[in-house]
Amino acid sequence: MQVTPEILAEVALTEDEYRLIVERLGREPNAVELGMFGAMWSEHCGYKNSRPLLKRLPTSGPRVVQGPGENAGAVEIGDGLVAVLKIESHNHPSAVEPFQGAATGVGGIVRDIFTMGARPVAILDSLRFGPLEEPRNRYLFHGVVGGIGWYGNCLGIPTVAGDIFFDPGYSANPLVNAMCVGVARRDALVRARASGPGNLVLLVGADTGRDGIHGATFASVEDPEKSHRGVVQVGNPFLEKLLLEACLEALESGCVVAMQDLGAAGLTSSTAETAARGNVGVEIDVAKVPRREVGMTPYEVMLSESQERMLVIVEPSKLEVVEAIFRRWELHVAVIGRVTDDGMLRVLDNGRPVAEVPVHLLTEAPTYIRDGTEDPEIAALRNRDLATLPDLARSVDDGIGAGEALLALLRSPNIASRRPVYRTYDHTILTNTVLAPGEGDAAVIRIKGTRLGLAVKTDCNPRYCLLDPYLGAQHAVAEAARNVSCVGAEPVAITDCLNFGNPERPEVYYQLSRAIEGMAIACEALEIPIVSGNASLYNETGGRAVLPTPTIGIVGLLHDVRTRVGLAFAGQGAVYLVGPAEATLGASEYLARLHGLTAGIPPSLDLELEQRVQRAVREGIARGIVLAAHDCSEGGLAVALAESCIAGEIGGRFEVGTLVEANGGRIDRALFGEAGSRVLVQVAAESESTLVALLRGYRLPYLRLGETAGDMLIIEDLLRVSLRELAAAWTSGLS
Repeated sequence: MQVTPEILAEVALTEDEYRLIVERLGREPNAVELGMFGAMWSEHCGYKNSRPLLKRLPTSGPRVVQGPGENAGAVEIGDGLVAVLKIESHNHPSAVEPFQGAATGVGGIVRDIFTMGARPVAILDSLRFGPLEEPRNRYLFHGVVGGIGWYGNCLGIPTVAGDIFFDPGYSANPLVNAMCVGVARRDALVRARASGPGNLVLLVGADTGRDGIHGATFASVEDPEKSHRGVVQVGNPFLEKLLLEACLEALESGCVVAMQDLGAAGLTSSTAETAARGNVGVEIDVAKVPRREVGMTPYEVMLSESQERMLVIVEPSKLEVVEAIFRRWELHVAVIGRVTDDGMLRVLDNGRPVAEVPVHLLTEAPTYIRDGTEDPEIAALRNRDLATLPDLARSVDDGIGAGEALLALLRSPNIASRRPVYRTYDHTILTNTVLAPGEGDAAVIRIKGTRLGLAVKTDCNPRYCLLDPYLGAQHAVAEAARNVSCVGAEPVAITDCLNFGNPERPEVYYQLSRAIEGMAIACEALEIPIVSGNASLYNETGGRAVLPTPTIGIVGLLHDVRTRVGLAFAGQGAVYLVGPAEATLGASEYLARLHGLTAGIPPSLDLELEQRVQRAVREGIARGIVLAAHDCSEGGLAVALAESCIAGEIGGRFEVGTLVEANGGRIDRALFGEAGSRVLVQVAAESESTLVALLRGYRLPYLRLGETAGDMLIIEDLLRVSLRELAAAWTSGLS
């Protein structure tokens, strides 16, 4: 075969990588083998640029049962159970065909969970779009939200939480990260490790078509609209529901040796990865693969990413039992090969060899350690002096007043109510959701038959990460953990999705490496292991990368789900600010929304203080002292107060003189500046002294802001807005 630059570009391999393949293989690969190498050595499958950096992340801990390296991570939660969690991206497909791109992203992440033997109990989505004023961004937004809702609702799994952020940097490349959480008995957890030479390889589920060919390489190149437009997969959630139930029943029967989802790179990755984990070989015959299109070549069969398919390995003596289970669920089952002991991935076509490659060559892609350099333009933005900006929260000196500033922020798409999104998702199905979307800083689901509850959330402020990727990634970890702590849960595990541009460019590699280092530092300080994750690089168009977005998905544990609290102020009570008084306008939503600037230094973060704040809040909730808790994040203190007042349908009168003084006399910094480690808590009057003693015991800064009552939000003589006005502004941002 004559290998041309065009052929290498088709499989996303460089000339140096092709020469390395020839050297390692001892010969030139044929066309099928080249396609397999292209898929397995893509960034999406091979993690060529991220793998060396990911070694820095903490992945172990007393609760960790399964860390990175399998389909999903797992942590102990008590009662002999484990929580299984994973997040993945479907960015490039969603940029091309938003509905199916997002839908199949949900389908793929759900399969990662039930392949482990866990029943999926919750779906989350972390989304990034360009401004909705642009028609194409609205098209992408509605398509993605529709695809997520359609697939999850049809599948019968509640979509309970997530996050959304809008910025011009995502206009050409939306980010669609899907997360799933499942629950399993610890002793029923299954790994995707082939073993036992002579064991049979089964393909179960949908027939194989031409959709998704080159999907892995497509996700590893720039300009998604110009590359491989036909590779977007097509989903069938009703078939996936059958596959889910059948796989869980087959795993419960004890007759399955290993199971692997056919995701990126299809048959190539599923066979190679299961064989590599088990240190064995696999031989398959593509002529035995059920197809829905005629004339498919071995190349197409091996690289198809048709959805709702599973690779299952069973002992020959157990074949009839497993086949009967799948056929009872009306699923196709085909024996396509067997496990071998020679370490080779051998592909036949009706008995004729068409590919033969050592498994380890496919799964051991070359890695790159690059030099990273910060973009001087971003450094200049970060170092911009913000002290001379007018204080728009003042009603004189060219200000618009604190009330108008608050309403403008509540209307901001990055702060406004997400109800137009989550009302399209069924979050009540399975009847486990006890804290629904919008009711708390994280969603909470019960585990039936126990008192346990899981709090789940995704988070990342990409503006922080743009201006300082090291500090911004720390904030992503800290805020995700703070979100689950604010409902009363102990953060126990993280899954991450690293969304960046082209790592071959020094400024992007700098962002990636600094963000990973920041994540590692924060996870170590807060004692939260990262048990699974995904890297999605090359998210850019025309040389313009998306904002660096290291999305954090987190699971927290409630030992008694009945103790959880929401963010809504619960009737009359005192409100305290726990955490530092000083805030900053740097990288804030106020600065972006009202001044049109993305600039300045993001808030500082004391991780030791962060840990103490979260522990105190969790203890206050567990003891019944704290009636409501809400993280102060985008929009600062005034926005957090407004959100809790709107949710609780009660106003309040608050004093902030101390905060204004601590922030150099600037009203905008006091009300709308942002800071880490800050939580609003509400407490009943009779419990105030107990709360104060608790906070002092943790050596925490705190401030009594005032009390809830009435139907107005009043902050001294600075701000006086009715609940009706607040709610109207907040509900209009995404309407």
